[in-house]
Amino acid sequence: MAVALGRSPSTLSREIGRNGGSGRYRAAAADSRAWKQTLRPKPCKLAVHGQLRQAVAAKLALEWSPQQIAGWLKRTNPRNGARQVSHETIYRSLYVQARGVLKKELIEHLRSQRPIRRSRHATMKGKRLGQISNAVSISERPASVEDRAVPGHWEGDLLCGSKNSFIVTLVERHSRYVMLAKVPNRETQTVVNALIKQARKLPDELYKSLTWDRGKELADHQRFTMETDIAVYFCDPQSPWQRGSNENTNRLLRQYFPRGTDLAPHSQADLNKVARRLNERPRKTLDFETPAERFNECVASTH
Repeated sequence: MAVALGRSPSTLSREIGRNGGSGRYRAAAADSRAWKQTLRPKPCKLAVHGQLRQAVAAKLALEWSPQQIAGWLKRTNPRNGARQVSHETIYRSLYVQARGVLKKELIEHLRSQRPIRRSRHATMKGKRLGQISNAVSISERPASVEDRAVPGHWEGDLLCGSKNSFIVTLVERHSRYVMLAKVPNRETQTVVNALIKQARKLPDELYKSLTWDRGKELADHQRFTMETDIAVYFCDPQSPWQRGSNENTNRLLRQYFPRGTDLAPHSQADLNKVARRLNERPRKTLDFETPAERFNECVASTH
């Protein structure tokens, strides 16, 4: 039998012995018993480990995603499996095993996913594209900017709300560090003034270039460059992926500022608080370091 089945004789001997012996072995009963033995009804890890459950709940309340939480736990407890949990377990604890494992209210802190694709006609970006005089194309941006190895290169945009309200969003490509600026309107003088003010908060080594789309709010880009010595590059029309970090950040910001929200009531202090939340979340693309940690390393290296 072992030769015919391509198995070791000892494997067959053990199988027959644990299922009644040669005189009482029945294939159907043995198969049923084998399936039962493979079942491992284990309690949810978060239900058993109270401290781990509390740590996960605290990070969910800070709007960390389950993947960020799982990566952070693995990085901070590399040799302690009891202090680690997969992001799938966190999701199951919220949606499937919510009976007393994690509070159902924590679901509200998860990043919402779009249920449908948005029409390109639903965005304002196409309405504000135009010719920018003396614009330098992104194709002329130095190759060293592309690989993100060198800090100090930023991507920017306007986040739009209802009632003609706007927020300037800036993301540093190397660290994904976020800065937000309140602006009362989208006039180029207003936006450029806000960008100049933000640039002066940073060491020169950490603000070398800015990449923007073709929005007319940066028509006065030459004044920005003249006052800050920061080069400005413009994306190709209808090419948001050329500012991928900024586009991703704008999606994250929609968790705090949903589409259709009036952004005007939010103070600069409110924006700083949201930026701090994003900067203190671990990011998978940074090996679960936080943007703040990565950016602070860059700041320290300039001194």
